[in-house]
Amino acid sequence: MNIAIFASGRGTNFSAVLRAVKRGIIKAKVSLLVCDNPKAPVLNKAKLAKVKIALIKREDCVSKKEFEQKIIAFLKAGSIDLIVLAGFMRILGSELVREYRNRILNIHPALLPSFKGVSAIKDAFLYGVKITGVTVHLVDEEMDHGPIIMQKEVRIEQKDTLEKLEARIHKVEHRIYPQAIKLALEGRLRLIGRKVLLKGVPS
Repeated sequence: MNIAIFASGRGTNFSAVLRAVKRGIIKAKVSLLVCDNPKAPVLNKAKLAKVKIALIKREDCVSKKEFEQKIIAFLKAGSIDLIVLAGFMRILGSELVREYRNRILNIHPALLPSFKGVSAIKDAFLYGVKITGVTVHLVDEEMDHGPIIMQKEVRIEQKDTLEKLEARIHKVEHRIYPQAIKLALEGRLRLIGRKVLLKGVPS
């Protein structure tokens, strides 16, 4: 099976998925990196791992539709089975979501539906909540929305700085994202309405 990872930045979750593949946790191939940022450090990681790169800049396309059609062409050419969003800084459009419905995963550094958006860790920290966490969910047409696959709590300690909290959240991301990807590839996600049931996993 073939995975495409979408990323715009450092690519720490890209690396976590690759490690899980090498260890046999995820029985699939990372066949494609889709990136919209020519300065993203994840590009070098993909080159070192010999993963094919589709670098598509939004500003080079006359419309969002053209941008996504170019992405879809790469996905089709690579026979992609699952899309994994890993810090991709664009909301996917309806055409791409329809084409890969229930085959697109995203990881978000908060307990959705709380603290949506790109600054979720900082927002939770400044708001003063005692518990935040990580959410893996299926992607739909809305931002940080869609049926939740799994969540993991992260407690905010009194001594925490924003940097310490970010580091702990990223560690949790790198642990649970490969687990969710494995479940998806094994066909163990059962969608009932907007709820995901994990087949063969204790509730």
